[in-house]
Amino acid sequence: MRSFIVMTMFVASLALPGWTDYEELRDLDLGSDGISRLSIKAGAGSMDVAGVDGLNRITVKATIVVPDTNEDDALKIIAKDMTLSLQRKHGEARLEAWFDSGFMGFGTDSHIDLEISVPQSMAVSIDDGSGSIDVANVFGGVIIDDGSGLIDVSNVADLKIVDGSGSIDIVNVAGDVSIVDGSGSISVRHIAGSVTIDDGSGSIRVSDVENDLIITDDGSGSLSFSDIRGTVEQET
Repeated sequence: MRSFIVMTMFVASLALPGWTDYEELRDLDLGSDGISRLSIKAGAGSMDVAGVDGLNRITVKATIVVPDTNEDDALKIIAKDMTLSLQRKHGEARLEAWFDSGFMGFGTDSHIDLEISVPQSMAVSIDDGSGSIDVANVFGGVIIDDGSGLIDVSNVADLKIVDGSGSIDIVNVAGDVSIVDGSGSISVRHIAGSVTIDDGSGSIRVSDVENDLIITDDGSGSLSFSDIRGTVEQET
């Protein structure tokens, strides 16, 4: 009976008010002279990347979230487990933003939400763990390697995506589009080049493509396409 009472008291103590999310904002900034590409390596968290006409810098607003943790423990987790930096390396800009394993069992769901602005002409490559990705108005080419989460891309140059899971929505690409996807719906429209898709599962919708549509594997799920002005190749 005594052990039961002790356990009940311990569980009750964890339920006491005061366990809230710790949140911190940080700004990063780097001049873009001589830099043509931004490489991003991120863990968990949402990511918005926007090309801005006339901008001559790379700016990042990072929202750091450590859930269900008081301030003292959150600061320990951040100091021990967080990587967050923006610097020039080998002629390109590199943004790194992720958490390692949590501090003493806490903070394992910690994440960093990123709002990134770049010059419109800059190329962007993204290596992301999880969380939604939104890329718009980037005219230097975009490469995305994503674990999971929604992907929305609009108004970009050539686009390559390798995705584990999550829906993909693409509109207005000035060049070619290549997608290798595990699962999740895919929507592609208004493409000035060709479209190549290798998909595991999920519906595929493609429309308004200037050149060719090549489906190397459509896995499971519906496939619909319209207004393809080149050839359509579907491997079975």
